[in-house]
Amino acid sequence: MIKLRLKKYGKKREVSYRIVAINSANRRDGRPLEELGFYNPRTDETRLNVPAIVTRLKQGAQPSDTVRSILKKAKVFEQVNG
Repeated sequence: MIKLRLKKYGKKREVSYRIVAINSANRRDGRPLEELGFYNPRTDETRLNVPAIVTRLKQGAQPSDTVRSILKKAKVFEQVNG
């Protein structure tokens, strides 16, 4: 199954995340199928590739809880249903 989840990168105590589409059996920092966005929890900055995320969700990808909340804030689910 394909999951949308966070991939950790950056320095210790200055961590940032990439939102990626990855096979659920792979490890967290493994090789992703596609990079879909960026999330920085320290500054609450997000950059999303919305058309690619909508395509993955329509194909049946399941977001993790954290990614789901980020996508809700960006109102991405409205574009999937509409």
